[in-house]
Amino acid sequence: MIAVEGFRDRTVALFGLGGSGLATAAALVAGGARVIGWDDAEGARATAAAAGLELRELHELDWRQLDALILAPGVPLTHPKPHWTVDLARNAHVPILGDIELFAIERHVRSPKSPFVAITGTNGKSTTTALLTHLIATAGRPVEMGGNIGRPVLSLETFAPERAYVVECSSFQIDLAPSVDPSIGILTNLSPDHLDRHGTFAAYAKIKERLIEAAGIAVVGVDDEPSAAIADLIASEGHKVVRISAVHRLADGVHAEGGVIWEATGGTRRRIADLAGIGSLRGRHNAQNAAAASAAALALGLDPATIARGLASFPGLAHRMETVGRRGRVLFVNDSKATNADSTAQALASFDRIHWIVGGKPKAGGIAALDGFFPKIARAYLIGESSDAFAKTLDGRVDFVRAETMERALELASVAAAADDAAEPVVLLSPACASYDQFKNFEQRGDRFRALVAALPGLDDGGAAAT
Repeated sequence: MIAVEGFRDRTVALFGLGGSGLATAAALVAGGARVIGWDDAEGARATAAAAGLELRELHELDWRQLDALILAPGVPLTHPKPHWTVDLARNAHVPILGDIELFAIERHVRSPKSPFVAITGTNGKSTTTALLTHLIATAGRPVEMGGNIGRPVLSLETFAPERAYVVECSSFQIDLAPSVDPSIGILTNLSPDHLDRHGTFAAYAKIKERLIEAAGIAVVGVDDEPSAAIADLIASEGHKVVRISAVHRLADGVHAEGGVIWEATGGTRRRIADLAGIGSLRGRHNAQNAAAASAAALALGLDPATIARGLASFPGLAHRMETVGRRGRVLFVNDSKATNADSTAQALASFDRIHWIVGGKPKAGGIAALDGFFPKIARAYLIGESSDAFAKTLDGRVDFVRAETMERALELASVAAAADDAAEPVVLLSPACASYDQFKNFEQRGDRFRALVAALPGLDDGGAAAT
């Protein structure tokens, strides 16, 4: 645990008692702060009470006596309207902070030489975070991974100058971290997302920009126009920028071309690693992720041979292009983390003959933008709340069936794929939707798919490793 010592002998209110909220409370208490917590959910309050946290209705507090409001990232700060605790804090001129901000403050004071890589973007940030962590571990260096992936950031091992911290940061977390200043900031890409929480795409992009603008080195994907514009802007302001691409050959930066990662300087390039045959890094989107992780690894002093070895041994990320089995010629892929159309596009681009399980709680724009991939889809199996809308989009263009549930979708898809005469038909769960209509989160959705695939008769357990 990283004890938050900056609030010793001070009183803070904390709203949101999920996993990160409880970890934050524990870190504050360990550092000598008085924490008064609350959550609207009775179950969360019961868990917090069992852990010994002081609970009080925050409406009852004299907010002028508080030193901060610590807000869980899932609680609205601005849109669709500020949470009631936010209004109380602002009226009393109380700072509103999140756990990433507390981490950044503690590191700055206690261990400023500890490498801190913060990774954000619309898509690819989790894979890039996990991949960079794996590269650093491959080099034999101590490394901790957390934030929006895996462990809450304040539950990581305490600071040491040689220990690197690789932290995935959502836009919600950055919004609550006004002074975060990583050694290296990575922006993978940008497309419209979470507009219900940020109001406009411009506001969403500005939050991402702020993270990398404050970084010692900014690693920025330039394969989309908004990110490329941010790279140009912060470079013009004098910031050190390393551009990355899976589409363009760069004169300066790190790019993927022909399945190879290259580092270019002044038009001269050196070979870093070959991605051929690495199933966990299949597809152009993963080439960009590999370029981003490689750029950060080079900035941290890793050599190309170590990076190549780490890329080759990367096991992949659960729920993101995760091969979960093979039955004969049929490959089963869990891409449950694809919660928007842009993310699903990366999966559809990676295969040639697809039995596509799609749907859930839809996001703005639906799947209309994926029409360029429709010729690859043998059949779509619609599940969840989005079925009506997606049926209208696919009607007359893609063969589809309204399966409604994951169980029925996999049953139908596995039979149809087995009868498909393609060399490698793929049953792909890539929902392009949030999971909240039928599942608690994308992990639960992906776990369900994986369990259903595992129960299929004749499944080759070694299929995942073979790909």
